[in-house]
Amino acid sequence: MRKIAALFIVLILFTSTSYAQCQKQRVSLQVLGSGGPELNDKRASSSYLVWLDGKAVVMIDAGGGSSYNFEKSGANFNDIKAVAFTHFHVDHSADFSEYIKYSYFSSRKEDLLVYGPAGNTVMPSATEFVNALFKKDGAYPYLNNNINLKSNNPYHIKTTDVSLEKKRSEFKLNKDIALTAVPVHHGPLAAVAWRVDLVGCAITFSGDMSNKYNSLAGLAMNSDILVAHNAVPEITNRFALNLHMPPSEIGKIANNAKVKKLVLSHRMNRTLGKEDETLGYISKSYAGAVKFSNDLDEYSL
Repeated sequence: MRKIAALFIVLILFTSTSYAQCQKQRVSLQVLGSGGPELNDKRASSSYLVWLDGKAVVMIDAGGGSSYNFEKSGANFNDIKAVAFTHFHVDHSADFSEYIKYSYFSSRKEDLLVYGPAGNTVMPSATEFVNALFKKDGAYPYLNNNINLKSNNPYHIKTTDVSLEKKRSEFKLNKDIALTAVPVHHGPLAAVAWRVDLVGCAITFSGDMSNKYNSLAGLAMNSDILVAHNAVPEITNRFALNLHMPPSEIGKIANNAKVKKLVLSHRMNRTLGKEDETLGYISKSYAGAVKFSNDLDEYSL
């Protein structure tokens, strides 16, 4: 009996700690959109996929052009468990209705979880955003059955507004995947950063932000990848710095968070062609790997 009990305890300990080490062969990150709101940067706007065991399971943001690259990626919308928005600027959200309409042709049956920041006087909450699109008096009322929980639609959109007051909000999707959000400063806009934890691995997404709240490093601590937005060069105007972090700040955050790899995205015309300069500022603080992303780039852990 003692041997059986001891074996049982070992099995419990093994199960509870089996994800302590990142199972990196099971996880990857793909960039659907590496650009911002410009139409002449030859890039789709911000959007990312987190892959687990060959399936895209989480989407972060859904900027314009991302749905076309989603098709190119080979992902299946039926596999997406959740869409998490950092904020609702058009270059982070414009293609969302495209995905919902596409799902009519995909035979999706599992409810879609949608997360985004609570609203403020400048931006809608996630719930308000989804309702503005799909309610009967919204932009696309013919898709109303997707949010009407009383309808017999094959699946429904279930929206959660992420608090801008809490220091950290956590959401467990299943036994393998959890999302964590923290408020970030993006000028007057309601915005959050996201961390995706899965099978012992972690990928963190800054979204658009300055670092006035000093909240990103804690969220990204020991992440395998930090996706940071390189929207402004080091020398820029005060207005831009109120919305975005310069390369030197990105480097400090990556160093303080001890991230293993830094992926730079949301690359705009004002930063494109300045990669050497950007890397120079980042490397003053951060000695890890730095990648400048392009659409459809995929990163292993």
